[in-house]
Amino acid sequence: MIKVIHYRHKCIGCNACVEVDKQRWRVSRTDGKSVLIGSTAKKNIYQVTTGDDEAEKLHKAAEVCPVNIIKVIG
Repeated sequence: MIKVIHYRHKCIGCNACVEVDKQRWRVSRTDGKSVLIGSTAKKNIYQVTTGDDEAEKLHKAAEVCPVNIIKVIG
């Protein structure tokens, strides 16, 4: 299992994560920040647990994020 943590309040809306993994990330039309699809929020920190089949794309999304607000555990 892969756990993804997204500190959305620090997102600059560069769209890099969306370009890497369009199935898990999208850009909000409301504020232009990235949205972690399927996540739940606690105190402005978004989290989701996924299967290992998404690991490569999630790690790549974290790697390309210029402000390092995506953490992938597992």
